[in-house]
Amino acid sequence: MRYELIKKDGNARLGRISINDSVFETPIFMPVGTQATVKMLSPEELIDAKSDIILSNTYHLWLRPGEEIVYKAGGLHKFMNYNKPILTDSGGYQVFSLAKPKDISEEGVKFKSHIDGSELFLSPEKSIEIQNKLGADIIMSFDECAPYPSTYEYMKESVERTLRWAERGKKVHNNKQALFGIVQGGEYEDLRKYSAIKTVEMDFDGYSIGGTSVGESKETMYKMIDYAIPYLPEDKTRYLMGVGDPIDILEAVERGIDIFDCVLPTRIARHGNALTRNGKINLRNLKYKEDFSSIEEDCDCYACKNYSKAYIRHLIMSKETLGGRLISIHNIRFLTRLMEDIRKSIKEDRFIEFKTEFLKNINEV
Repeated sequence: MRYELIKKDGNARLGRISINDSVFETPIFMPVGTQATVKMLSPEELIDAKSDIILSNTYHLWLRPGEEIVYKAGGLHKFMNYNKPILTDSGGYQVFSLAKPKDISEEGVKFKSHIDGSELFLSPEKSIEIQNKLGADIIMSFDECAPYPSTYEYMKESVERTLRWAERGKKVHNNKQALFGIVQGGEYEDLRKYSAIKTVEMDFDGYSIGGTSVGESKETMYKMIDYAIPYLPEDKTRYLMGVGDPIDILEAVERGIDIFDCVLPTRIARHGNALTRNGKINLRNLKYKEDFSSIEEDCDCYACKNYSKAYIRHLIMSKETLGGRLISIHNIRFLTRLMEDIRKSIKEDRFIEFKTEFLKNINEV
């Protein structure tokens, strides 16, 4: 993997990632394909929506169908028929949502499967070994995603453990995939700085800021980014995990973030919510019953080119899955278009103007 910093506008970065046979520009948004599928969408629909990279989940694929099945299929790309880059997370977020503090040890984490309640154990070595077999282009270190809020004492112990786990995972990595380290530290400035410095010393292919979008306020999230960013190298990719709200994306780009992921576009779509330049709209609302315009007039996605709000509302109200699929296509294209516009604005030295104009137009409809 190679990251090239093309241009900066303030701290906002226009970059280019070359990995295996693929090249794409950043900042970029990754749709989430938790179980080797972005919910309800085909790989062809993702590519048509200009998705250049997606995320899949180590924990879920470990449980079903199992990393051995994916390995025998030739890896995730062949298994799911998606020929663009894939990133797998470490499974840490899911594991820590299922584990109790007493089940976290230096060796790893004990927890129960959300599927059948069976006892499971995941260590940093096991997480990397699973990801090696899944065969994604970019994989993540196993970290502790500590709850918010956490005491300073707990977070300090957690950061130290995450650093030791990162070293252990790096030792067993097969080096055929890019491996990212994860910066933790909660809301504590000195711990974020310490975590960033020590993680960078291990020389990963890229760096993630973790422990955000776990219940903290937006202001706290932005501080978490601010506390870590100054200590991350300019020549490596910076990834903010679990963030996909357009406002948060703009704030994070302004601070120097390159990659984002979130389940938001498809999750809200299944409940009838569409992203637009004027804010989120709920197509269940009665006012759209006879609205024969597209979700957004200037959108080039399949849904907007072919269907009206009235029709999509009818599908949602009738519990037809096509409704959720069409809004999902639109929402993902909305975010990939937003990233295209962000990249263009950085290239033209007008990112702050773009951000200001975008935020001015956002209001719940």
